[in-house]
Amino acid sequence: MDKIINYLKAAIEETKKVAWPTKKETYNYTLLVIFISLGMALFLGVLDLVFTKGLEYLIINK
Repeated sequence: MDKIINYLKAAIEETKKVAWPTKKETYNYTLLVIFISLGMALFLGVLDLVFTKGLEYLIINK
């Protein structure tokens, strides 16, 4: 039981040393992740459409 308590105390001490981001930084990083995710989704959707239409063209127009 002492090992668990020592581990938790050490973990709490380490979290006090962390340089946590500010509210503004967190907001900005969140927006960045959302926009990158939307951009990637759009890019992959277009890529999927191009490959689908390309394969349909190759298969149907032999």
